[in-house]
Amino acid sequence: MNRQETLKNAASAHRASLRKSLERRLELARAKDDEKLLRQLEAEASYLHIQ
Repeated sequence: MNRQETLKNAASAHRASLRKSLERRLELARAKDDEKLLRQLEAEASYLHIQ
């Protein structure tokens, strides 16, 4: 595997990790009925182009 492929795989893994973390945080905010936090997390998802 060359350097370019390694970097691409690392970026992909990083995005997957961000997505998983954000999804978990959204679940917790929904469970707590925390509208303010939900809006912040949704804005973060939009900024990161995750959702």
